[in-house]
Amino acid sequence: MKVLVSHSATHLRRRSLVTESGTREIINPYDASVIATVAEASTDDVDRAVLAARAAFDDGSWSHAPVAHRADVLTGLADALQEHRDEFVRLETLDTGKTLAESRFDVDDTTAVLRYYAALSATDAGRTVDTGRPGTQSRVVHEPVGVCALITPWNYPLLQISWKLAPALAAGNTVVAKPSELTPLTTIRLFELLQVLLEKAGAPRGTADLVLGGGAVGAALAGHPEVDLVSFTGGGVSGRSVMRAAADTVKKVALELGGKNPNIVFPDADLDTAVDFALTAAFLHSGQVCSAGSRLLLHRSLHAEFTAELARRADLIRIGDGCAEGTESGPLISAAHRDKVERYIAGALAEGAVLRAGGVRPTEPELQAGFFLRPTVLDECRADMAVVREEVFGPVLTVELFDDEDEAVALANDTPYGLAGAVWTQDTARGERIASRLRLGTVWINDYHPYVPQAEWGGFKQSGTGRELGPAGLREYQETKHIWRTLDPAPQRWFAG
Repeated sequence: MKVLVSHSATHLRRRSLVTESGTREIINPYDASVIATVAEASTDDVDRAVLAARAAFDDGSWSHAPVAHRADVLTGLADALQEHRDEFVRLETLDTGKTLAESRFDVDDTTAVLRYYAALSATDAGRTVDTGRPGTQSRVVHEPVGVCALITPWNYPLLQISWKLAPALAAGNTVVAKPSELTPLTTIRLFELLQVLLEKAGAPRGTADLVLGGGAVGAALAGHPEVDLVSFTGGGVSGRSVMRAAADTVKKVALELGGKNPNIVFPDADLDTAVDFALTAAFLHSGQVCSAGSRLLLHRSLHAEFTAELARRADLIRIGDGCAEGTESGPLISAAHRDKVERYIAGALAEGAVLRAGGVRPTEPELQAGFFLRPTVLDECRADMAVVREEVFGPVLTVELFDDEDEAVALANDTPYGLAGAVWTQDTARGERIASRLRLGTVWINDYHPYVPQAEWGGFKQSGTGRELGPAGLREYQETKHIWRTLDPAPQRWFAG
C-alpha cells in the first residue's frame, strides 16, 4: 500500500495508511509541474479506517492511558518535526506555493501547538464541586469523545492538522484525518513520524490514520455512524454539508468556515505602520488566509494619502517561486481558483469599484506556467458589492470609507461572517471600545494576524461553530461527566412501601 507512489521533490517512497483505490497528481502551483502522485481512498477504505479507529478507542489502551503517556507522543512529534524542519518547510512551499519564510513560521507554529497541548493535558484534572451537602463528594471530569474525523483545508495544511490532531490525541481520542486533496504532502509526512511514535508507545493500530481524497472521502467520514466528532476547516458550502451529514447521528461538530475580515484605520494611526500592516493583512499567502484583512475600512480623511501609498507598495510586492529567497508572495493554489478571483475583480469593476493596483496576471516569462495574480487594490467599494460581502480568498483588498466610530462598526459588522479583524488607533479607550462592539472571534488592536496556541480561535455567525486552540480547543474533543458519590448511603423513605 502506498500513499506516495512517486515524489520527485524529495525522492521519497512511503507506505500508505489506506488501501490504494486510485491516484491523484499533486501540482506545484508555481509552475504547474507534478511534484507527487498519491494514492486516494475509496469509501470502503474510509469505512475500514473508521472501524479501526473505533476498535483502537474501545481497546482503551490509548484512551485510558496516563495523560503523561499521550503527552510524550505529542512532545516526541514536536521534536521530530524540528529535526526534519527543512524538509517540512520545502514540502509545504512546494505543496501550497507560499514562501519559504511563511512555511518556516508554519512549521515552528505547528511545533508550538503540539507542545502546548502536551503541557495543557497534564493540568486537565477536572474540578471538585461543593455540593453543600454533608457526606457527599462531587467532581466533574473530562473524557475523550471517541473517534474523531479531522478534515483540513489546502491553505495551511500542516498548521491546521496540528490544531485538530494535538488536542484530539491529548484528550485520548482516536482519529482519522483527511487533508485537502490539493496539498496533502506535509500531512502525510507528519503522520509517518506519528506512526513511529505511536508504535513505540504501544498504541493500538488505528489510533491515528490518514485517508486521502476529495469531497466524497470527506462526506463518507462526516456521515459515518462510528465517527463521534467531525472537525472541519474550509468553505461555507462544504461546512454546511458536513453539518447535514453529521446530523443523522447527532455528532459533535466543530467548524471554521472563513471570514470577510475588516481592518479599520482611524486618523490618529501612524500612516506608515498602518499601510504596512494593511499589506500584510491582505496579501500574506496571496490572500489565501481565512483571517485575511481583505476589507480595509478607512476614515474618510485618510483616503487619498493612504490609498496612494497602499497602491504604490502593492505594485512593488515581489511575486514568484516560493522556494526562491526574496520572493514576497507566491501563486494562487490552482488555475480554477485564480479564474474565480479574477471573476470577482471583473464584477467589482463592473459595479463601480476603481482599480488602484494589480488586477492582472504578471507578464514575466518565468511566471506564465504558474497560477499568479498581481496583488490587487480596489477603491471606492460599497458594502453591497459581491467582492466586499463574499470571501474571495485571493490577493484582493477592497477599500471602504467611514466618517465616525458608529459607521465604522456598522460597516465592519455588516457581513454574514465574524472571524477576525483589527482596529488602528492611538486612542486606547477607542481601541477597546471598538473591539467590544465588533462581532468577531479575534480582534487585534494596532496589529494584524498574530495568534498563540494559548488563545482560542474561531468565529461568530457563519464563520463557524466551536473553537480551536486554547483550553476550549481541548474541550472540543472531550465529553464532560459529573460523578457524584454518597459516602454513607441510607434509605431515604420517599415511598412508604
